Amino acid sequence: MSLKSFAAKIFAKYIHFKNTKWITNPVAAQNHVFKKLIEQARETQFGKDHQFAAIATYNDFTKKVPIRDYEDLKPYVERAVNGEKDILWKGKPIYFAKTSGTTSGAKYIPITKASMPQHIQAARNAILSYIHETGNADFVDGKMIFLQGSPVLQEKNGIKLGRLSGIVAHYVPGYLQKNRMPSWETNCIDDWETKVDAIVTETLPENMTVISGIPSWVQMYFEKIQQKTSKKVGEVFKNFNLFIYGGVNYEPYRAKFESLIGRKVDSIELFPASEGFFAYQDSQKEKGMLLLLNAGIFYEFVKADEFFDENPERITIEKVEVGVNYVMIISTNAGLWAYNLGDTVQFTSVKPYRIIVSGRIKHFISAFGEHVIAKEVEQAMKEATQQFNVAINEFTVAPQITPEGEELPYHEWFIEFERQPSNMHGFAEKLDESLQRQNSYYFDLIQGKVLQRLKITALKEGAFTAYMKSQGKLGGQNKIQRLANDRKIANFLTKQT
Repeated sequence: MSLKSFAAKIFAKYIHFKNTKWITNPVAAQNHVFKKLIEQARETQFGKDHQFAAIATYNDFTKKVPIRDYEDLKPYVERAVNGEKDILWKGKPIYFAKTSGTTSGAKYIPITKASMPQHIQAARNAILSYIHETGNADFVDGKMIFLQGSPVLQEKNGIKLGRLSGIVAHYVPGYLQKNRMPSWETNCIDDWETKVDAIVTETLPENMTVISGIPSWVQMYFEKIQQKTSKKVGEVFKNFNLFIYGGVNYEPYRAKFESLIGRKVDSIELFPASEGFFAYQDSQKEKGMLLLLNAGIFYEFVKADEFFDENPERITIEKVEVGVNYVMIISTNAGLWAYNLGDTVQFTSVKPYRIIVSGRIKHFISAFGEHVIAKEVEQAMKEATQQFNVAINEFTVAPQITPEGEELPYHEWFIEFERQPSNMHGFAEKLDESLQRQNSYYFDLIQGKVLQRLKITALKEGAFTAYMKSQGKLGGQNKIQRLANDRKIANFLTKQT
């Protein structure tokens, strides 16, 4: 054991002990965060407009601060972007994470001096939690790669802005700098395909032990390695044993990854976003990610099936239930208040509080009243691929409301297969049966002959890459929308068969 790996184990034990204090007192941790947020933002413009000085309880807060999405908060954000101080949080943001919004064009998410360290600590603690549980620390002696956006930042009214992953690249701890890949120059390449080619060239001779990124883009990296070497990734990188990911569910990719790597490797799931770092997988044995309750974020939850009601009930962690689909609402030390993140989550445990990301409140299929969510289609895909020994690259689902002739409407699954099923009809039936079992509304629509069973459209290799390129969203933190209520993506993919 090297000195570095020994030190990592000692540090991991210390952080575990420190975290146990808030993990075992979750309500107290959230109450502390809530009071601190209100107190520190009292003299901001938002705080004055919403009478923070008169807020003493959570009930006061719900009466004075309505749930908002980015569009609702935009007037405040624009003032901060224009250089005004003390708008959403005291002082000025130190960064804006620039993201591409679907309805509002570019979105500028503030990152403050108070919120930035939470992003870094959470990513670090996820790895330390893995070390503490498993005792595996040898990987710290090898090279680690983080597939991310360009760290080149722009500036607007004295505040730097860029992709979150590019901003975070400026905060890699000194003790990891020698281990970190790719080089700064390669990381700054804007074109994603050119960048991945350069990363392959740089990493092939190295002792890669940790690889991190959104699964769909790491898959591209793995495929290029295999094409260049004619070897499995696990043969090329013999000491690669830890994959860290976030952004999408790994399960649909797992079979393909194990095929590309040639063996199983441990994985750690993260739940980071421009708005905050919310959770990470703290156990290889338990399902779900540990919700970070002491990290400058106060959480509220609204049942997803009640969210669009006129006055949906808002609750804190004290009242959440395991297995219920919730919209997650956040208030943060970056100045987001009762902010609808857009993600839906389900609790897998309340001792401690662990969650899975179940989808997006705006990304679901309910063209016929079925309200199918991402978690359900991903579970169906997991079951079907395992039963039929299938590997996929990517998939998305859209409704076909007006099929030709007198056919009933149906869900159309666009799938880019790596290894197709020998029985496509049986594979489709398995997907449909799983979805019916999970979603009673979908079951009723099928049984009532309002819908016919789903249909599969098999796509040629590279179809999803072509789509993302057409949208200017190839690589980085961008990911395929899993579900839609329209056929915008479907219309493009129909030409890729």
